[in-house]
Amino acid sequence: MSTEKYLNDISEIKSLMTKSSRFISLSGISGILAGIYALIGAGYAYWLVNSFSYGKLMLDGKVFRLVLLDLLIVLALSIGTSIFLTTKRANKNKESYWNTTTKNLLASFLIPLVAGGLYILIILSQGKYGQTGGLMLIFYGLALYNASKHTLGYIKYLGLIEISLGLISAFVPGLGFWFWVIGFGFMHIIYGILMYYKYERK
Repeated sequence: MSTEKYLNDISEIKSLMTKSSRFISLSGISGILAGIYALIGAGYAYWLVNSFSYGKLMLDGKVFRLVLLDLLIVLALSIGTSIFLTTKRANKNKESYWNTTTKNLLASFLIPLVAGGLYILIILSQGKYGQTGGLMLIFYGLALYNASKHTLGYIKYLGLIEISLGLISAFVPGLGFWFWVIGFGFMHIIYGILMYYKYERK
């Protein structure tokens, strides 16, 4: 067996092992769109709070419910787009998108995310709004980092950045909204572009 053929065989075996242990069909375009949704949602929320509060960043019951609805719409659009485009890409790559690896990925992602979401809802019910943006970033970053072992490496770095932004915003809670915009808006767009050019662009 020639050295070149031996190396090719090793490379093919490594590729098969990677595909079997990691979900590699995540869509970069869905990350870009999620970032755009977040920026649009943040712009609407900012206008909403300022309009109803007469220039003061305050949340009464009605404004809070509208902002929460805005966030839920952004979340639903992001998840829906991600599922659609990732499934489409998995089919194109002839990769199974519902298997043990996918289940492990979802479990690793959802456990810290759901726990964080419940904690945030608890403190919101107590009228503590100041740290919400930072906590969202931290728990989302933890979820990404935890799930990264089942998918592509960029997810880990995105998670670390989100955690860092959340911790920084804890020192300046008055700017938590803007850190949220950076983390969920611009960082998703940057991540999506990197993913697209590295893994999807032909």
